Amino acid sequence: MDNQQKALDELVFRFHAQQLTRRGVLKHAAALGLSAPAIAALLAACGGSSSKKTPAATVADTAVSTPSPATTAPGASGTPVATPATVPATAAATPAASRGGGGDLNILWWQAPAILNAHLSLAGKDSGSIRIYAEPLADFNNKTELVPFLAAEIPSVENGDVAADGTSVTWRLRQDVKWHDGEPFTAADVVFTYKYLSDPKSAATTLGYYQDVSTVEAVDNHTVKITFKNPIPAWYNPFTGAAGQILPEHILKDYIGEKAATAPFNLKPTGTGPYKVTSFTPGDSVVYEINKDYYEAGKPYFDRVIVKGGGSAESAARAVMQSGESDWAWNLQVQSTVLQSMESGGKGQFVTWPGGGTEKLIINHTDPQTETDGQKSYYKNPHPHFKELKVRQALALSLQRDVIAQQLYGPGGKETGYTLNNNPLYMPKDITWKYDLAAAKQLLDEVGAKPGSDGTRDLNGRKMNWLFTASTNQLRQKEQEIIKAALQQLGIGVEIKAIEASVYFNAGNEDSFQHLYCDLGIESNTPSVFPLLWYLRYLSTDPATDIAQKENGWSGRNIQRYQNPDFNALYAQAGKEIDKDKSVQIFLQMQSLVVNDIADIGMVSRNNVSAAAKSLTGYEPTPWATDVWDIKNWKRTK
Repeated sequence: MDNQQKALDELVFRFHAQQLTRRGVLKHAAALGLSAPAIAALLAACGGSSSKKTPAATVADTAVSTPSPATTAPGASGTPVATPATVPATAAATPAASRGGGGDLNILWWQAPAILNAHLSLAGKDSGSIRIYAEPLADFNNKTELVPFLAAEIPSVENGDVAADGTSVTWRLRQDVKWHDGEPFTAADVVFTYKYLSDPKSAATTLGYYQDVSTVEAVDNHTVKITFKNPIPAWYNPFTGAAGQILPEHILKDYIGEKAATAPFNLKPTGTGPYKVTSFTPGDSVVYEINKDYYEAGKPYFDRVIVKGGGSAESAARAVMQSGESDWAWNLQVQSTVLQSMESGGKGQFVTWPGGGTEKLIINHTDPQTETDGQKSYYKNPHPHFKELKVRQALALSLQRDVIAQQLYGPGGKETGYTLNNNPLYMPKDITWKYDLAAAKQLLDEVGAKPGSDGTRDLNGRKMNWLFTASTNQLRQKEQEIIKAALQQLGIGVEIKAIEASVYFNAGNEDSFQHLYCDLGIESNTPSVFPLLWYLRYLSTDPATDIAQKENGWSGRNIQRYQNPDFNALYAQAGKEIDKDKSVQIFLQMQSLVVNDIADIGMVSRNNVSAAAKSLTGYEPTPWATDVWDIKNWKRTK
């Protein structure tokens, strides 16, 4: 066998062993000086053609075996693991499965969606319903591998699409995608999406995910180049995941800026996904029908998807586990003993996976009772109590995190002292927590919070009577009661207020979480592959954009109005550092700072818990995306 043939055999072997991409094979073949027929024969041996119209089977990048998200923090080096083909390379020889025929898929999203524009909401109740019809360039699976959707392949340094110095990334798009109205999807839509969300008057909630972007340009109809302001490790942040849904330019071009909130698209959108919206009643339900022009042959399986909101997490669980009325129930934040009692129903099964986020007590660092320029909780008005570190420390000592985790969550969560969980690489080893009411009382005495005649403490001229809000959820209200009981023992009055999720997560309502016209709140936040964007919740470098307030339509990610120049400096360093080890050290410092300064308080590291009909197959939940990110693959056994 001559040396050239040996080299060809080696290329074929390395391709099938997922050591080379198809582009890598072509690069090596060119170096060998092969003729066009020889290259065609080589690609045929690799299971594909040389066409630039990359099929869904394209191997995106070198496949690297990675531990699960529970044991490693992916993306620390700034290069996520790319997924191999979602369809085997030999798929062309296999007859395509027929599309549809699966009837209705019934999903209970009990916190009903209020809007279907991904860039005007990042609430979990909205993002799931959006992901059924809309798609990003790529998403992360449960192995922290980037999976292409609207992208034809995943960029990498090896294939030349990620600049070695971290200053740019080039995405090559699928050429066979249509919007639901039949218009072609092109690079212009990606460019437009950035133009739309980067206009401050659009009040896009996703703007923070694009803060490092300098320009987005269409190289040609199916190639987009993103140039960054500085070298960054997380080149994959823009246009991926929940914040990466692409918008149709031909529909929204006249709704940029102040008109964004009034676009008909927000309630009747057009996407590229496997299903298209046919009707939407905010706060109630969304109905989708099959996209017969979907670019993946044989998908999707179901003819319709019906997402129903309302009710409670417990009633949603029963509808899948016991009555069989529904096929999937999302976000089952239900007391563990109640869930266990449903397991004998025989209709469904619980699905759990890491990455449910951190159940946190939110501290309002601003004054919710003083109004400035038509708004309360203004970032220039510090909270009379929480501006004192010792008060925040006393609050942390009053939380019975083990009781909350064990009695309420059971296998669905574990007590924690961290505010960022699920990414062990970024979690300092010395973070602990303690429940100690005696020590809490001592701290309150030291700061001068004296009990009045009614037993309630007074500090800085205001009674320590706190309004404590949370979304309506039986589990959350029990959390509130446990916390309230402890605070009352400290001489702090607490008024509990439960607010419907459709209001609590609606930035247009004064009772919303974004307005935070209260002293304390509860939220759960999910982790991100690279934690820089996750940490936006503490950033205040530019209050006009970073902090939720009237000027930005309450779209700032820093809802608790936390301000710390030391944190801002660390954040700026983290955004520029591309050395893996140095990057990790900066994030460890950031976590230690927000925990020790009591920016907010982590209570429970939650698992995701959903319920699925036993007949439902094809789902592969991931910590990094909404439950339905792969709904195109869902089927039902006969």
